[in-house]
Amino acid sequence: MSKANVYQQCPEAGVKVETPLHHAELDKLASRSVANAGVTLREKKLLGHLVLRGSAHDAAFAEGVHKALGLELPVALTLVAKGDTSLQWLGPDEWLLIVPGGEEFAVEQKLRKVLGEELHYSVVNVGGGQTLLELTGPKVRELLMKSTSYDVHPSNFPVGKAVGTIFAKSQCVIRHTGEDTWELVVRRSFADYFWLWLQDASAEYGLQIAA
Repeated sequence: MSKANVYQQCPEAGVKVETPLHHAELDKLASRSVANAGVTLREKKLLGHLVLRGSAHDAAFAEGVHKALGLELPVALTLVAKGDTSLQWLGPDEWLLIVPGGEEFAVEQKLRKVLGEELHYSVVNVGGGQTLLELTGPKVRELLMKSTSYDVHPSNFPVGKAVGTIFAKSQCVIRHTGEDTWELVVRRSFADYFWLWLQDASAEYGLQIAA
């Protein structure tokens, strides 16, 4: 493949960066304690989001990804994680790689170095266009049942599963990352809509904001 034009997209130190939900002032709301909250919401701010494409059937590609990330390519509708880095299947030849904020450029460079210029693949930084909302608590599954038609029963949606689906008349990726922990990957332009929806849908359970 031809050499890619790769550059550092992360702002330099001192440049003001705002998350998609900056205007909601979640940090201030987190100081308010909600008794017996059934749902806790946290925006996992400014993480590095990369879309990786290639052939899962190409042994060299799969081995290269494993060498660079320490993660095996996940199979359909699943994700794998190592520390704060996760790799999620999006389609037969597409994965979402999420890394700690500020590390995305280095991770992209490492992938390109390991995979080389002969393989057919692509790595695209999409962090500016989406954000991740974490939902924890005993009532999250009930909240999801009100918000999506996708079956979130434990027998159909175990820990480690991730799907793109309809959510509150919009779309997002739902990831089940822990027994009572779920994540929503949402487009930046829909972040405010999701925030308003989640406030309303979780009102009966009690919503706690976490910083």
